[in-house]
Amino acid sequence: MGIRRDSPKNSPSKKTTLKHLFDLDPKPYVGSPLPSPRRGGGGTDCEHDGILSAISYCNSVFTFTDPQESPSQQDLKRLKLMDVVSLLKSPKKPLQEQHLSPLMSMVSVNLFRPLPPPSKTSIVSALPDDEELSTFTPLWPHLQLVYDILLRLVLNVDSKKLKDYIAHQFIRNLLYLFQSEDPRERESLKNVFHRIYSRFTSYRSFMRKAMNDVFLHYVFETEKHCGIGELLEIWGSIINGFGVPLKEEHKLFLMRVLLPLHKPKGLQVYHRQLAYCVSQFVQKEPALGGVVVRGILRYWPITNCHKEVLLIGELEELVENIDPDQYRTLALPLCSRITRCFNSCNSQVAERALYVWNNEQFVKMASEAMEEVFPVVVEGMEKNLKLHWSKSVKQLTENVKAMLEEMDPPLYDKCLREIHHRESEAHREQVKRQQKWDQIETAAAKHSHFLQPTKTICVSSH
Repeated sequence: MGIRRDSPKNSPSKKTTLKHLFDLDPKPYVGSPLPSPRRGGGGTDCEHDGILSAISYCNSVFTFTDPQESPSQQDLKRLKLMDVVSLLKSPKKPLQEQHLSPLMSMVSVNLFRPLPPPSKTSIVSALPDDEELSTFTPLWPHLQLVYDILLRLVLNVDSKKLKDYIAHQFIRNLLYLFQSEDPRERESLKNVFHRIYSRFTSYRSFMRKAMNDVFLHYVFETEKHCGIGELLEIWGSIINGFGVPLKEEHKLFLMRVLLPLHKPKGLQVYHRQLAYCVSQFVQKEPALGGVVVRGILRYWPITNCHKEVLLIGELEELVENIDPDQYRTLALPLCSRITRCFNSCNSQVAERALYVWNNEQFVKMASEAMEEVFPVVVEGMEKNLKLHWSKSVKQLTENVKAMLEEMDPPLYDKCLREIHHRESEAHREQVKRQQKWDQIETAAAKHSHFLQPTKTICVSSH
């Protein structure tokens, strides 16, 4: 069953946020007294049959790519779905319990489908400013209403009655759909999945583990998944509700799942959500700052400049929440990495690293270990001033140099003297090495006749 990847003409301009969903006023339908299907005579029976007929018709799935499909039937299904949504919205007509099973069956038939193979632009399409490049599913006119139906069922139906239909396999199927390349579908999935997590407390441990399996499969096996950002957004809300002190399970999640997520080359797609999750942990327990910083440094990119810029910004934000008692132990590894970054040939990386020195907390951290940090930083700045090609980088280096000279002039002068001493020592060693090579070449020239090959004449016997 082929699925065409062309963008529909009409797409929703406004996304539903998790905050908006929490502000909805859930009024239980099944939880309230239900009217009997025979109450009110034959009219109620006809209405009941009409609802079941509409739900049954919606079980037919259209691909929107088969030329034999009738557009009128597609429109009729959309109208039937809108009728079901209107039924769920109406407080005057509570949802009858016998409608729940066919409704959930219809939802499963429409949502749980094989997804098309990922396109080559699957990573680029998830960038926030490139939504026009995203791959939109042609099924969305129907899927949008089906997701709306599922969301209202999760919000308004008693969770004890829904447990018969929303089980572990149902949750796994929802997680699979996060691989959809359509950002509208992933947004709807995020809202539904988060609501299920909120209402079905007995499923929370299973849902967290299932999401972690998706992350680990992405990091260590495929590095291909479109829904990592949405899943991290759900996790951000979950972490926000963690109590202090944090459980060991949650700390292991930070170290074994969140920190390795800095490794894949597609980091820029979900970095905003990942950085928020990590910062939540450090804000709740500042002592975790050392683990987080060392973890990020461990996965530092070598050739990806864009990732370097993102990680520099994340480290700068983390420094503001780290326990000050860890400043001295973290100052040298952090400043060494920042120094290598502002020595980078990429001007964006160099400038971003130099701007870190405008952060008061970072400067305060560096000042906790001046004796260890200054020699590394001063040497890096002197190298920039002599060798860097960018004028703007040199100017920023001059500004940072002036600031550091004011912090501790004697120490700065001492570092400069040590640098000059090392350079002079290196120069002397180079001169000695060159002299030795000259002596070897001279000796070889005097005895060159011993080194020349003997000329021989080969006489053929023929």
